[in-house]
Amino acid sequence: MTLSRRFLNLIVDSQIRGVRTLRRIDLTRQQFFNPGPPPPLHGNGSAAAAASEASESTMERIRLPRPIVTFRASAHDGRWAIQCFPLGENKVLCADQSGRTFLFDADTRHVVTMPSLHKPKDTPFSIFIPSASDDSNSDGFEDDDDDDVGTLFVMEGYPSMEPTSDDQSPNDQPSDEFEAYVYGKRKLAHFKSWKCQPLPPPPYVRDPTWMKFRPQITTYAVVGGGAQILISAESAGTYCMDTATHKWSQVGRWMLPLHGKIEYVPELDLWFGFSAKDQLSAVDLSNLDSRPRLVGTWKEFERPEDWQESQEPQFVSLGSGKFCIARFFHTTVTVSNGYYTDDEVTNRSFGVLTGVEVLPRVYVRNGDGSANDSKGDGSANGSNGNGNGNGNASSNGNSTSICNGGSGRGNGNGGKRKLRMVKHKSRCHVSANGTVIESVF
Repeated sequence: MTLSRRFLNLIVDSQIRGVRTLRRIDLTRQQFFNPGPPPPLHGNGSAAAAASEASESTMERIRLPRPIVTFRASAHDGRWAIQCFPLGENKVLCADQSGRTFLFDADTRHVVTMPSLHKPKDTPFSIFIPSASDDSNSDGFEDDDDDDVGTLFVMEGYPSMEPTSDDQSPNDQPSDEFEAYVYGKRKLAHFKSWKCQPLPPPPYVRDPTWMKFRPQITTYAVVGGGAQILISAESAGTYCMDTATHKWSQVGRWMLPLHGKIEYVPELDLWFGFSAKDQLSAVDLSNLDSRPRLVGTWKEFERPEDWQESQEPQFVSLGSGKFCIARFFHTTVTVSNGYYTDDEVTNRSFGVLTGVEVLPRVYVRNGDGSANDSKGDGSANGSNGNGNGNGNASSNGNSTSICNGGSGRGNGNGGKRKLRMVKHKSRCHVSANGTVIESVF
């Protein structure tokens, strides 16, 4: 199957403080996937085995494309910080440490000034939900079906606990910890514009029980075809927000089994993210009666012993069950220059991009005519949802059935599905002239 997108976007750090560049890898030119159908499993082997001999010298190098835009934050209190929040494949919202923002369109190369965040975020995450043709909005905006823009939610990942006023319900009170960028035409206006509005935070933020603990949000996902956002907060449990009414509810005291971003893949009718061991994993979120179980988990890369992880891995879904997994490493080499001189210390940074493909398990006939379904490293048994794919965020076409007391139509903890992962190509970028891959989208 072909990829659903053409470009892999890279945010690249440079030697200059506060300066970032956006670069785009053309996936039709730099191939991360082998041509032809993936091989079936044979015997005890696995087409998804991790490369145990991976090293800088054995991997093909990535030559970074030229920047299509360079941006720099102004200094504030001795800090230069830029945070980037993607809106799909072609747009990115950039914010500096003061909360000032702009939107860049990589296709048109246009820059649009945006409303500032009500409060700068220290450790934010973002969720983008594209517009649906039949969306209606109660925020004072009217949707236009000709614009496929959507809503960008920006939330502090480590929100401060907030007291509430006596005359207002805690769940109704907006907070500058959680904001949304909405595009549309204001009522009585003749043009469209962006609006940044504060939203109510998850209920635990204002629950006196958690005032001394300040739980961190560890996981986030979109379910219900974009109708709901799920988050898990450390020790506080899992919560769901209706994206139309901005009302929160608690789903359970349990935590989602993955961390960081969880993304729905309609071709496989499952959600994907990283497990506690930073391995790509699949989970079924179509039913939330109880804590979802992992459907499969796979390891695509074995780092050399002298490589140390410098940040958490990231992944980009490329469509048709294909992913690009980005891992980040550094090494420190100390060379002695003799008794009377200081040792020479060399630090190197590496970014490894790997193309992988997750597929339903394929049965292979043995010589005696029997079916061989041996379990290699890339196979897994698990749960299978029964929902119907609808949009980019959920397998459940009923936008009100997933978070309401676990009444989803899917079968999140029942039914068996067998998957395997096929590793294609790993490519390595070695930091040169201070350029380091910081994030991918």
